[in-house]
Amino acid sequence: MRVFTYAERPDLAARTGEVRDALPEFTGHGQIAVEHWGKLRTELPELQLIMWDDESDAVVGHARTLPAREAEGLPGGIDEMLERWFGERPRPEPDVLSAMVAVVDNRHNGRGLSSLLIRGMRDVAAREGFSSLIAPVRPTWKDRYPLIPMEQYARWTRGDGLPFDPWLRVHARLGAEPLGTCPASMRIEGSREEWETWTGMTFPQDGDYVVPGGLVPVEFRDGRGVYVEPNFWMRHPVG
Repeated sequence: MRVFTYAERPDLAARTGEVRDALPEFTGHGQIAVEHWGKLRTELPELQLIMWDDESDAVVGHARTLPAREAEGLPGGIDEMLERWFGERPRPEPDVLSAMVAVVDNRHNGRGLSSLLIRGMRDVAAREGFSSLIAPVRPTWKDRYPLIPMEQYARWTRGDGLPFDPWLRVHARLGAEPLGTCPASMRIEGSREEWETWTGMTFPQDGDYVVPGGLVPVEFRDGRGVYVEPNFWMRHPVG
């Protein structure tokens, strides 16, 4: 199993569509992400990762990162970091590298590949001269508890003291420290019809709805649904 940057292996980077993504469909419809996400690939290929199983010639995972600034406080989340870097305002003077997403093909779960991706992002951060890698983590099991506030859920632990959530636990085992809740990492808004397409549900009237894969409910007002996703910040040392 090998990890490359997009710049090192553009041929493999072109094959990210082979990775079977477990993220819910609606996460791909945030307005800011739709506008800027593709620029990570084209403008910062040296900071994006692809994981390749050289024995089977299969692309089994990928990760995206973006330089960010933390000196005045943690960023607002994925939307804010994308908008600050690619939007019309002056870019921040970066002092950390932030993970944006890390995806392992769900047909390869249980092989420890997610840890390889995180280590790969830490290696990129070190190579680029950053002191740490921060990550707005999307906890794997939070969608099972959408009514529990993220700040509570992220602090749940098992008997061994490690986080209750499997994805938070992977980060913790690799030495990441918890930093706090990212309350509005990504905003997704759509019409009732769009949300019905994205979720396979029906929304007969306005109100708050728990949807498959949602970390919090979707709020419908005047026929439009708004989902504001919280994440949880963690920091990895590098070097």
